[in-house]
Amino acid sequence: MTILANKVAIVTGASTGIGFAAAKLFAREGAAVVVAARRQKELDDLVDLINREGGQALALAGDVGEETFAKALVDKAVSHFGGLDIAFNNAAILGAMGPVPEMSQTDWNQVIATNLTSAFLGAKYQLPAMAARKGGSLIFTSTFVGYTVGMPGMAAYAASKAGLIGLTQVLASEHGPQNIRVNALLPGGTDTPAGREFANTPEALAFVHNLHALKRMATPDEIAQSALYLASDASSFTTGSAMLVDGGVSINRV
Repeated sequence: MTILANKVAIVTGASTGIGFAAAKLFAREGAAVVVAARRQKELDDLVDLINREGGQALALAGDVGEETFAKALVDKAVSHFGGLDIAFNNAAILGAMGPVPEMSQTDWNQVIATNLTSAFLGAKYQLPAMAARKGGSLIFTSTFVGYTVGMPGMAAYAASKAGLIGLTQVLASEHGPQNIRVNALLPGGTDTPAGREFANTPEALAFVHNLHALKRMATPDEIAQSALYLASDASSFTTGSAMLVDGGVSINRV
């Protein structure tokens, strides 16, 4: 049997990168998937791909920073697939980069809203739906940035992603008695559009590769495999964790 058989999952940030890879993998492993992002066409293409492979998927386009959208995603999972077992809250932006004295409050607020407030809003509606199913797995995509490494110019991004780890720990404590596991996934550099936005020259790419002990970036499929572990019963005793999947960037010094 596939390891997510009879499960229902929400994946945000699913139009590209890690979210796209995770949605495909979850569906291949038997989950019915509700995919979310801002871009409708990319979501429709993903749903078509999943359906052609024999999976089940539905798409909803919108802004994860809006409470009405967070609720609508859960309502769609419940009404179309009967409930919710897994939520991979993965949507994020890098946002404006640069020194804090030069950053506008508008730029700061945009990153916090997209990366952190959206996670709070998602969890607000996902947790009761999981409790109704007597358990579930809630996953946030955080990062090593702001956790093990301070990257100059990335204050808003680091603060938003570090905040997810605190949110993870509190929710894990609050909802463990309901058999709901809450974990943060901390990827290293990954070959996604956002990753290429940062490593946008051959020199920058070589620099990023060298930061990692493995001397390369991850593929989205590699990070999706770790998300699958947290989504599945293979991680049944894992909760409240900040799980590094960073290619050794946190320990590398050469």
